[in-house]
Amino acid sequence: MQFGVFSVSDITRDPVSGQTPSEAERIDAIVKIAVKAEEVGLDVFGIGEHHNPPFFSSSPTTLLSHIAALTERLIVTTATTLITTNDPVRLAEEYAMLQHLSKGRMDLMLGRGNTAPVYPWFGQDIRKGLPLALEHYNLLHRLWREDVVDWEGEFRTPLQGFTSTPRPLDDVPPFVWHGSIRTPEIAEQAAFYGNGFFANHIFWPSAHSKRLIDFYRRRFEHYGHGTQKQAVVGLGGQVYLAKRSQDAVKEFRPYFDEAPVYGHGPSLEDFAQGTPLSVGSPQEVIDKTLTFQETFGDYQRQMFLLDHAGMPLNMVLDQLELLGGEVVPVLRRELASRRDPESAEAPTHAARVKAKYGDEPARQPRPNANRGDNVTGASPYQDSDAQAEYPSLG
Repeated sequence: MQFGVFSVSDITRDPVSGQTPSEAERIDAIVKIAVKAEEVGLDVFGIGEHHNPPFFSSSPTTLLSHIAALTERLIVTTATTLITTNDPVRLAEEYAMLQHLSKGRMDLMLGRGNTAPVYPWFGQDIRKGLPLALEHYNLLHRLWREDVVDWEGEFRTPLQGFTSTPRPLDDVPPFVWHGSIRTPEIAEQAAFYGNGFFANHIFWPSAHSKRLIDFYRRRFEHYGHGTQKQAVVGLGGQVYLAKRSQDAVKEFRPYFDEAPVYGHGPSLEDFAQGTPLSVGSPQEVIDKTLTFQETFGDYQRQMFLLDHAGMPLNMVLDQLELLGGEVVPVLRRELASRRDPESAEAPTHAARVKAKYGDEPARQPRPNANRGDNVTGASPYQDSDAQAEYPSLG
């Protein structure tokens, strides 16, 4: 079981101090948060992708590469990578490079994005969001698994004899989560490829997420990737912690009341009762999080949202101390004791390499010599049976 924190990278006015941090301050803060996550014993840090104010994370691979260089054990991931408005060719290249730089300590979550104006900025139409997500991932999946790809689709120019470089580390593609709030077609896609499914599990009651997860598990089994118990599931969640529950509610209330995403709506008490939001003592957060396993069955990754709604850095770091020191150790022990031995382990690069190669050495692609032009058609790698055919220079 993996535990982590993620950020949507919002830049929001602090309702208590009245101050809005600069982009530079928030970027500096998010790096400190990620490093602190490793220090307190968490496994994963995730960042969203946005291309409009008031967000700063327009280049997740750059940020995550920096964080990977500052940490030793932390898995870096996205929450989410926009599979719709990004070119899958660039995604294949950039995330394979991140995989190499992090020595395999990464994966990524793919999502459609729901900010309508962003789509035309990248030449797309939000009304085509679902077919874009499906077609773009179908191509990305091939680019990471085939040395040479011929491809033609609806939303980008065709590819003829294209090789995405660098090839994935050890020739094992990054693990992919498909994230969704409400779309069964995305759960279907995750199941078809045997990938992970990540339920947002923040704004909606658990019963809403359960319908998607149950559907994904059934389809995962249908496509022959294993039993429903072996499907790979991740969950989001929100917490605010204090030693005493009364203090937690008092401290978090102004941030909840003014938060753009749920402020000025249901009361904090009603929202916490009806959704996965946990505001209270460490024991109260533990108790509520344990109900997720009862609702969804065994799952592999639990991510918490901490830094949002204008909360200052010092409060977030205090939250991490409590989460890593008092909550996660108990959750690890309790969830492990209740775990069905048939359920899947959390995905890691090392485990995926072992599953592909066993005790044999992993493939390390070595290109043929550069002849001054791109190669099309056959594989450009030395270990391929189909040797490259170079264009005539005469």
